[in-house]
Order: sequence, then C-alpha cells, then structure tokens
Amino acid sequence: MSQKIAVIGLGSMGHGMAASALRGGHRVWGHDINEEQAARFRSLGGEAGSLSDHAGELDAVAVVVLNAAQTETVLFGAAGMVPQLRAGAVVLSCATVPPDFARAMEARCAGHGVHYLDAPISGGSVKAAEGRLSVMASGTQAAFSAARALLSSIAETVFELGDAAGAGSAMKAVNQMLAGVHIAAMAEALTFGMTQGIAPDQFLEVISKCAGTSWMLQNRAPHVVEGDYTPHSSVNIWPKDLGIVLDIARQAEFAAPITAAAMQQFLAAAGMGLGSEDDAAVAKVYARNAGLTLPGEG
Repeated sequence: MSQKIAVIGLGSMGHGMAASALRGGHRVWGHDINEEQAARFRSLGGEAGSLSDHAGELDAVAVVVLNAAQTETVLFGAAGMVPQLRAGAVVLSCATVPPDFARAMEARCAGHGVHYLDAPISGGSVKAAEGRLSVMASGTQAAFSAARALLSSIAETVFELGDAAGAGSAMKAVNQMLAGVHIAAMAEALTFGMTQGIAPDQFLEVISKCAGTSWMLQNRAPHVVEGDYTPHSSVNIWPKDLGIVLDIARQAEFAAPITAAAMQQFLAAAGMGLGSEDDAAVAKVYARNAGLTLPGEG
C-alpha cells in the first residue's frame, strides 16, 4: 500500500531508509539540515516541496536524527511535526534515546492523536540502503498497524517488544552496549596482534573465521586494514550512545565496567580529533599508545 512518508535526517542511515521507502512504492519527502543531502535524495525521486506544506497529508514520519534533543526538536520544537500531522498518523522514532524519553514522547504524541512507535534501528548503512534493517520496536498495536507499510519497506526483521514505548529503546541500549564494546575490543585485539608481528590483514583473515570474531569485527576491521576511515558510523556516536547505556545502568544501580572502559577509548579518540571519522578509528588510540603505525598512515 503506497503511503505518504517523511524521513527526517538523511545521514548514512536515514538516506538509505528513505531510498528503501521509495523503492517500496511510497511517496517520500526527505528533510535534512544539510540541503545537499536533501537535494541528493530528491535526485533519486524524492518529493519536492517543504514538509510544512504537506505535513497534514503524511501517513508516517521516520525521525532518524542523532539523539533525544534533536528528536524532541523535530517533533515538538518551534516547527515541530506532531502538531501539524493528521490524527492517526504515526511517528517512527529511530534514534538511540533513553527509555523514559521514549515513554514521554509517546504520551505527548497521543495528546495530538498521533501514534508513536519506539523504533530504534540496527544494521548499518549498507542494510539501511538495502531495506534490510532490524527494528527493535515497541508501541501500541495501532502504532504498529499504522507503521506496517513503512516497516515492510525498510526492515528485514521487526522485533515487536511490547505494547508501549520504552521497551524498544531498552533493547537498543543492550545492543549498543555490545556493539560499542565489540568495536573497542576489535581495535584492541588488532593492535595487540601487531605487537606480536601479526599484520592487520592477517588478523582479519584468521580471526574472522575463528571463535573470537563478531559482526562488528568483520564489519569494522576491514576499515582499519584498508586505512579508510570514511564515516559509516562515526566515533562521535559512541560517547552519546554509551553515555545513554551508562546512565541507564547507573539508574538501575548496575555496574558496567567493560562498557565504561570502552567509553573511555571513544572519548580518547574524540579528544585526538577523530570524532568525525569512522568509529574503527578508535584503533588509532591503541596504535598511538603502543607506537604502532596502522595501514595508510605514514
């Protein structure tokens, strides 16, 4: 069923999602603070015209921004979308946010007759572009029903985790705990191997087929091997995401020392000026401390 959809935030994930929705036969308006990103999407067939002119026609709005503050601004700021939407439209909130924030947004949307689906995403930019994301979703059955056509275009797997917002964001926090730790552990193991005469490409060839591998190792280690830190997911994502994880852990009185250690490595990378590079650049922290030269570096 063709719908009218807006995707707000056309970064590496949002652009892929918007393109997947287009392929799914929907009319899609893409919006980003970077006009070049919006123009790029329109060149693929995205709808022209401002969102405010078409907001009342939309069936669904996917919000694919950086954090809770940006999500709230998109939904309820000075030009917020929710008051402009028709009753029965649905918001897919895809950023990594605290569960309490998701619950608050659900309640505020309900006050306007708008459904809210707590719908954080996983799979990276490649799967976003292929329409094969995993979505960790929670919300009312009405919200799921309203979002179904869009979800079928962007996702390979939709986990229905509960009938109220918050559960999806809680599961995303668990995922991000593991993902951040795995990236830091990959960087640590790869550079440790270098101290033992194991070249990064040999590390990747062997460990990717052994019990020590992980999805993050197989996805990020090639960036180090190739010396290519074009940001598919940037270093700067992790102080934010692991910060959310550690805040939730603190509220639960749960010790998370491994997560805290990984957080320090990403903070160190950001402090080295690597924040806008691919998150595999955390390997440069280890390399600097050990006096190692990574591929592609003089």
